[in-house]
Parts: sequence; C-alpha cells; structure tokens
Amino acid sequence: MPRVSKRKSEPVKSSEPSPKKITKEVERIDNFFASYANTSIGMIDPEGVEKLCSDLGVEHTDVRVLMLAWKMNAKKQGYFTQDEWRTGLKSLHADTLKKLKKQLPELQKEVANKDKFEDFYTFSFRYCLTEDKQKNLDIETACVLLNLVLGPTYSLQVDSFVEYLQNQKEYKVINMDQWTNFYRFCQEIEFPDLKNYDECLAWPIILDNFVTWLREKSTSA
Repeated sequence: MPRVSKRKSEPVKSSEPSPKKITKEVERIDNFFASYANTSIGMIDPEGVEKLCSDLGVEHTDVRVLMLAWKMNAKKQGYFTQDEWRTGLKSLHADTLKKLKKQLPELQKEVANKDKFEDFYTFSFRYCLTEDKQKNLDIETACVLLNLVLGPTYSLQVDSFVEYLQNQKEYKVINMDQWTNFYRFCQEIEFPDLKNYDECLAWPIILDNFVTWLREKSTSA
C-alpha cells in the first residue's frame, strides 16, 4: 500500500474578534462617548446630542436620531448613558464619528425591515414618554411623531389621521394601544375607500370615529 503522508491539521480560525480587539473597540467607543458626555452627570445630555447631530450633519429632529436611540435602547429622551452608547455603537461597529456617519444609511435599511420597524415604532412611542409613570402622548406630540415615523411610508393615512386628531375635541391624548392599532390600520385597511374596515372587529373607538369622520367628509365632498 502506498504510504499516506500525515498532514498537520490547520487550527480552525475563529470568526469571533479576539478579546483584545474587543477591548480596543470598547475603549474607542468610550473615548467617542467622552467627547459628547456631560462629565458632571456621566451621560450625554441634550446639549451633547445636539453637538453629535451637528457633527453627523443631521437635524436633531431627523428620524435617524430616533433610530440611533432605538439601536441603543435608550430609556430617557435626549440622554444616552455610557452603557446605552456602548450597546448601540458596538452593534453598529462604529467607534468613530466617521464610521457612525457611514452606518446611518445601513441603520435606515435595518429599520425598514418589517419586524424591526414594528419594534422601532413601539419604541418611538415609549421614548417620547418624558415623565415618570406617563402612559399617554398628548395629541400634538403624537401628530409630530406619526409624521416622523410613519409618514414616509403611509403618507395618505397619516395626513388624514393627523388632520382628524387636530380637529376632533374628544381625545386629548393617545395611548399605546391606539398607537399600535393605527399602524395595523395602515397595514390592513384599504385606503382611502376603507372597504374592508369592519367596526365590529376589535378596533379602538378612536379609529371607528376616525373612519366615520372620513366617510362623512367623503360624502360631503
């Protein structure tokens, strides 16, 4: 029999970054954080967020800033803790301003994914609850947020709902159930004819009233 030469098996290379490399990345992320943090509170405050937006070349009202807060799972509007900053930027592999700026379009693509968008949409409501134990958004804030988050995809529905909210007198606030069901409404209901809207199904009353208002408006027109 011919002799079979024994070859030394090559060590399997791990695709995971080495602990040393991770440590260096975290160090750079922390240094990046320090350039915007308010040292007296150990957090990035609204002034720091404003500076970050300026450096990124975006308005502080840009939806991408909200997406960034979502990526960090930020708890308090206008503030980023060091842990939140680490979570978001490690996930984005962005340890410098240049890298973060480059990742913004990728972040938009990620949020455009249906499952991710639903999570982002829910987060945006919670993130805008600025007071302890607050559960509802005032109508004005809800309208601004709807335009920012849902307007680019469902402009006709959002424009109509915002018009209704601004003209009705019954509701002064929007709760989470109403918020999430409006997104379901946008996805499921034919618009603007509303042919498949069934008031007997489990829709919040505010949406029944919205549909009634739309139909009356259409009839009078």
